[in-house]
Order: sequence, then C-alpha cells, then structure tokens
Amino acid sequence: MALHIVLPVLCLTVAVAHGLSIDFRADLNHPYAGRSSLSTGDVIIHAARASKARAARINARLARVLGNLSAADVPVAPLSDQGHSLTVGIGTPPQPRTLIVDTGSDLIWTQCSMLSRRTRTAASASRQREPLYEPRRSSSFAYLPCSDRLCQEGQFSYKNCARNNRCMYDELYGSAEAGGVLASETFTFGVNAKVSLPLGFGCGALSAGDLVGASGLMGLSPGIMSLVSQLSVPRFSYCLTPFAERKTSPLLFGAMADLRRTTGTVQTTSILRNPAMETAYYYVPLVGLSLGTKRLDVPATSLGMIKPDGSGGTIVDSGSTMSYLEETAFRAVKKAVVEAVRLPVANGTDEDYDDYELCFALPTGVAMEAVKTPPLVLHFDGGAAMTLPRDNYFQEPRAGLMCLAVGTSPDGFGVSIIGNVQQQNMHVLFDVRNQKFSFAPTKCDDI
Repeated sequence: MALHIVLPVLCLTVAVAHGLSIDFRADLNHPYAGRSSLSTGDVIIHAARASKARAARINARLARVLGNLSAADVPVAPLSDQGHSLTVGIGTPPQPRTLIVDTGSDLIWTQCSMLSRRTRTAASASRQREPLYEPRRSSSFAYLPCSDRLCQEGQFSYKNCARNNRCMYDELYGSAEAGGVLASETFTFGVNAKVSLPLGFGCGALSAGDLVGASGLMGLSPGIMSLVSQLSVPRFSYCLTPFAERKTSPLLFGAMADLRRTTGTVQTTSILRNPAMETAYYYVPLVGLSLGTKRLDVPATSLGMIKPDGSGGTIVDSGSTMSYLEETAFRAVKKAVVEAVRLPVANGTDEDYDDYELCFALPTGVAMEAVKTPPLVLHFDGGAAMTLPRDNYFQEPRAGLMCLAVGTSPDGFGVSIIGNVQQQNMHVLFDVRNQKFSFAPTKCDDI
C-alpha cells in the first residue's frame, strides 16, 4: 500500500524541526516531452537558443542584484524551452500541475485563477496547456500574512503588504515578471509512495512569455523560498537521461538520494557560497580543464573563484542545456578541440546553428557517433574530475553538423555554467546539509 503523509498547513516548521524525514522519488519530464512536431534536431536548436538566453539572464541578474544593472537591463529567457519539469498535486483534493524544476531559482509558484495585482483576468495570463490552478477548490489553501518569515525574508524585486495583510510579490525573469500573492498550500509528490506536505508558494501569473507545457516553477536553489529550504531537505539528486532521447529522469530527495547505483566512481567536491549575496545558485570549485590527457592552460582563478564583489565562479544549473565558460577558459577549450577534431570548421552562417560558437562539418553520410573525440574533463578542488564523453559536450543539430555544446559566458559577471547536456547520464547529488556536490557516471534509465 502506498504511503500517504498529510500534515496540517501550519505544522511544517514544527514537524521539520523534530526530524521529519522527507524521502521520495519523482519523475522529471523532458522539456520537449509531448512536442512530437519537433524533430530531434529542432529540439537541440531550440534548447541551444534558450540556453544562451538563460546564460545572459543569469549573469545580468547577478549584476542587478549586486547593484550593477537596473531591472530593465536583464534580458528575458524562455522558461519552458530547456528546463525539466515535475508533475505535482496542488491543493486538497490535489490539482495536478506541471512545474519547471530549477536549481537556479528559489520561489515555488504557479499560475492561478487569483492572479497578481497587475493581472486581473485569466485571459491575460501567460499561455499554458493546463488549466489555471483554482484556490477556491482547495480546502488547504491559505494566504500567508505579512508577518510570515517567507514574506519578510524572501528575496523579491517587489513586495507589498499594505492590502488585507497579504504578501504581494514580483519575481523578475528578464522582461517577464511572475507576480501575485504568497500563500500556503499542500503539495503532493512521488511516483509510488505519495508524500503530501505544506509549502509557501506564489499564486499568481507570468506577465509575459510562454510556459507551453508547464504551469509555473519549482525552485530547488539554496534560497529561503525553495522546496529544499522550506522542507529542510538534507540532500537531493537527479540523473538526466540523454537530452536527445526525450525520456523521463529520476529526481530523488532525502534518504532516497544516494549514489550507490552507479557505473563509475563517486567523486565529491564542495558547494561554495557567494560572499556578496544570499545566493540562488549552487557554486562549485572548478579549478581546471583537460581535453583527453592534455591539461589546458586555464588559470584556476578564472573558473572556480568567486570574487569579493560576487562575480565569477562556476554554478551547476539544471535549467541550462549547454555549458558556458569564462572567456579565457573557453578560448583554451576551443583551441584544443579544433586541434583534436580533424574535421573542417563550419562557417557558422546558418541561423539554425548560430547559437553555437564552434561547429564542424561532418563527411557526407557520416553521423556524429562515428567521430572519435577525447573526453573533456572538468577538474574540481580536492581532486574530483568529471569526465565528459563526446555526447556530453557535442551535439548534432543537423545532419552533417557537429557542434560544441559549450560557449562563452555572456557579458555580465563572468559566471561559468555547467549545463544539463554535460550532466546527462551523470547522477549528481547536492548534499545541502554538508555543502558537498557529488557525481558519478550512471545509466540513468537504470535508476
């Protein structure tokens, strides 16, 4: 019989403080699951374009938070074109809704029939396939008062408690904005054993953009509003199946998050804190790069060091398809790859692949899988090394074309990003309690 835990909405803090174990497994939906009209090549190209936009937004968002940019300078990034999603039940009885899972965001929110202060009608909400969540149909919905810790300490671009003692919020996603009211609601998770728990979340709307197959966002960052922080989850892990295959991927929380079922050696490094801000990202100490056995000439300070002003460093990001490296590091990788891959460099004039910075023309009739390349190795402080085979750093967006799924970090705060193509068939674990990041090569289908 399936386990079903239901807690009263106001007992979350007490329950967690007394050692409640939050252990469950859920399935992540692929960003393009159900979009059969798109070919594999189209999926790869769409994701590369969205990934580039997201990298620009991450860098600009950090710059804005630290006072170097205005909100208007932060570019919009598509929310639905690269992030894996999770189907959860919201409310009592549960209303099934799909939320994009993001290790780079903390707020949990969904579009609902009671929209933000600036969005009055359901017709003006961002387009989505699912119905809007209906608070009036749930017996467990409750507004969060302005005195609630989540309202007082949450990192929002705008917060207003002047009306009806309700905490109104705005969360910026570039030129798009997710705004509404903070509330408490029961969320139901799990594949086999169901777990129902109360969470603070945003009930509102996205004022611009397109959610397509999703209804909102599930933040897993270190921030106070995230699922991880609210439930005091000590650890979580995921294992992403190959991006081109569009399969589901396992997401595990608590005691279920372990790396025992792997095909490679488990390696561990630290999770770092940004000294200049309450971070919404998981920073890791990337200190070097190799292509095959050749260590590249990249200063460790250009990758893993977060500068006193909060710039620089490297984050692990579930919402970015491709990886982005600080300019010095990328130039070294590009030079080494061109020397190692004995193929003509493509001109890059086709708009379908202009989001890549390096592509090779494949011989007629030859697919990427026939090309041998040395592994790209990411070296971390403490000796951990993530070895990436060809399919974890190259993509084939079109027949006859092989492109490097790594680019230059956009102008902004020089943050390097390890994306989800690099993490595919790699079981990664975030030990939040002990501030450790572990990983091991794994066939994710077998978990």
